[in-house]
Amino acid sequence: MPLALLALAVGAFGIGTTEFVIMGLLPEVADDLHVSIPTAGHLVSAYALGVVIGAPLLAAVTARMSRRTVLIALMVLFVAGNALSAFAANYDYLLAARFLSGLPHGAFFGVGAVVATTMVAPERKARSVSLMFLGLTVANIVGVPAATLMGQHLGWRATFLAVSVIGLAAIASLAALIPHDHAHAPRVGLRGELAALRSLPVWLALGTTVAGFGALFSAYSYITPMLTDAAGFADGSVTLLLALFGVGATAGNLVGGRLADHSLRGTLFGGLVSLGAVLALFPLLMTTEWSAALAVVLLGVAAFVTGSPLQLMVMEKAAAGPSLASSANQAAFNLANAGGAWIGGLALAAGFGATSPAVAGALLAVLGLGVAATAWSVDRRRAVPGRERVVAAHVPEQAPALHP
Repeated sequence: MPLALLALAVGAFGIGTTEFVIMGLLPEVADDLHVSIPTAGHLVSAYALGVVIGAPLLAAVTARMSRRTVLIALMVLFVAGNALSAFAANYDYLLAARFLSGLPHGAFFGVGAVVATTMVAPERKARSVSLMFLGLTVANIVGVPAATLMGQHLGWRATFLAVSVIGLAAIASLAALIPHDHAHAPRVGLRGELAALRSLPVWLALGTTVAGFGALFSAYSYITPMLTDAAGFADGSVTLLLALFGVGATAGNLVGGRLADHSLRGTLFGGLVSLGAVLALFPLLMTTEWSAALAVVLLGVAAFVTGSPLQLMVMEKAAAGPSLASSANQAAFNLANAGGAWIGGLALAAGFGATSPAVAGALLAVLGLGVAATAWSVDRRRAVPGRERVVAAHVPEQAPALHP
């Protein structure tokens, strides 16, 4: 694997850290800026909104730029957003800075995934994407706990300054390690990228991402009350258990990348089935502490086995213009975050119990499996031998060209 993947992983590590660390620092931020914790929680939503808007928008705007330049520019924007967060004078400025920090998130992963796959042999594409995502999963094990601890002892502003330094390291790594093959503008411009999004298989792939990862976030958004109310853990144990989720996610990400290089669709289907099964077993697993800890690890493994296959599937369906579709898939991940949390919350509000969001997530995993099966069916119909000839027979012949 090329060393350039390390540069992408460093950027992913910084992005993963800044995305999730705010959740652990909400009390400190709320107290310092004199707002309520629910109001401070809007900082999480502002970042997610930035991802959803920025992913397709920035990918479209930069379609004619070299991918190497795009990656560096996106990381510059990331550093600026986090530096402005550190020096925000009040809550409104911090809200705007968090939105700005989220803008480059999706486009970085989208364009980065395209770059990663072009640097390796075809049989290693999924593995290259998983190595880039490794920075994101490791951030949940190391980056988020360390940054949260820093924020609690040195103030939340110190955390965002530290993340800015990680971003500067990523810029240096990208400039030094990304091959100059990516220093030229891609032949496919905005028109080609938009044309790829008119494909039904691309939208089915994006729908699979929304449903599949919506299943994860339906449960993960409420993992703390499950662990404390259902499994009986003390509040102080939750941080360690969330690190276990990061360990499971890292393992699932690496395994999923390796398996997807052998069978993309088989890995995707197997991952969604496993995710649905784990979530369906949550009411049983959350009855004892040891089984609850196991459930957290298994949730991370099952969910992130599908990460690389989903990203690669979208890129393959939009092979003529992959950057915009790949970035749109990152927006789909964040829509899954918001939608899954909303559906899990409905289950809780209906009084179905602390583990009911996991059961709702299991149903979403089944939905994702259905969308993936539909995509497979569409692919099979389009691959019927002779179909191309039948279609071609209905295309009128062009008039012969006139030669002088």
